Amino acid sequence: MLPVDSFIQFISKNQLFNSGSKVLAAVSGGMDSVLMARLLSAAGYRFDIAHCNFQLRGQDALTDQAFCNRLADELKVKFHTINFDTAGYAVSHKISIQMAARHLRYQWFEALRQQQGYQAIALAHHQNDTIETILLNLTRGTGITGLHGILPQNGALVRPMLFMSRQEISEVVTKNKIAYVEDSSNASVKYARNKIRLEVIPKLKELNPALEETFEANLQHFRALELLLEHEVNRQKEHFTEHDGERHLPLEAIKKMEPRHLLLYHLLKPYGFNGTQVTDVLSVVDKHAGRAFESAGYVLVLDRGKLILKKRTEQLPPVIINQASTKVDYGQYQLTLLHDDSALIVKDNPMAVSVDTASLVYPLTLRVWEQGDQFYPLGMRSRQKLSDFFVHQKIPLHQKNNIPLLINGNQEIIWIGGHRLDDRYKVSDNTKKVTIFELYKRYD
Repeated sequence: MLPVDSFIQFISKNQLFNSGSKVLAAVSGGMDSVLMARLLSAAGYRFDIAHCNFQLRGQDALTDQAFCNRLADELKVKFHTINFDTAGYAVSHKISIQMAARHLRYQWFEALRQQQGYQAIALAHHQNDTIETILLNLTRGTGITGLHGILPQNGALVRPMLFMSRQEISEVVTKNKIAYVEDSSNASVKYARNKIRLEVIPKLKELNPALEETFEANLQHFRALELLLEHEVNRQKEHFTEHDGERHLPLEAIKKMEPRHLLLYHLLKPYGFNGTQVTDVLSVVDKHAGRAFESAGYVLVLDRGKLILKKRTEQLPPVIINQASTKVDYGQYQLTLLHDDSALIVKDNPMAVSVDTASLVYPLTLRVWEQGDQFYPLGMRSRQKLSDFFVHQKIPLHQKNNIPLLINGNQEIIWIGGHRLDDRYKVSDNTKKVTIFELYKRYD
């Protein structure tokens, strides 16, 4: 007899889907997924079967595919199947065979769900799979989020077999003489999960024969702790403030966090920062400003009492300005040029500057700053390093890389866009003609 009532109760309790839902059941042909398909049928749910042939096991894979087709015919449901070039995908994407198979099947399942209108994708993970996942995560150091194991629901993915252990599934399948196919790769210990299943868990069960029940109780505690952590992280997010596309986090708020590393890690994790980087950030919060940390998509800068989080931008290549140019685009800016026969001086507009035309050597260049750049700040007769100028002007490290510099044809700096003119290019009593440069921020 099949455990139909327990199956329905688990689905209902976890709100995986309802009696009217259209479900796509992922069936490999193995014991777990075959029992899931038969339970879905016996419980009266609307479902179809999807089977992946990863073309890694030759004739065995074809046998599994044919078996799942016959199962779908027997249960009178639609059968979806696909053949993947898994090995080729792994090579082209530079990932393992196991990761390639995972990517391919989940992409296909989701495509089927959207195309065919399924409300849920049912996977046949059971309690032992959860134990294996937790042990794997512990060895990989995934932190508290890795301890919740496999959740009953993750978006459209649902796991209605988590109420059963592998032993219970085996007993039901044997008692009801349910046919299935065995994947020979499950017996190989070259895969980490199989090694845990075949070698580690049996040793743990020697210590605790009721391992599944103990882990299930622990899971409830782990999930409760994760909810508590999520609540506190959301509370700490309130310290973030938005400033022109940047997120600012006061250092005083960080110093009050407890446990500090754990909370800051979860605040920064969505932006691609790892635990080691968080350790490095915390090591400098009481030190001088200017330290920068980078993830794949973001820059984190320590600057005068706060951490500044900003999206990374690729350094712009230089742009050439010819004498005939009237405007040029440069990243988020547009620079316009206006030639005037008078010695007009622009005042009260930091984004515009008047330059003695006679001093210009074309072509000019727009670029960002480089180490070693120097100029003569307007009103000064001595040179100053641009890096020192940025410090004196309290320009954060991440912002100075976005400031356009106007460079003369003789490689001298004419203007630090929006900040300071070089004294050598100012309008004087001898100036007969000026060129007015003006920067505009683009919002397209």
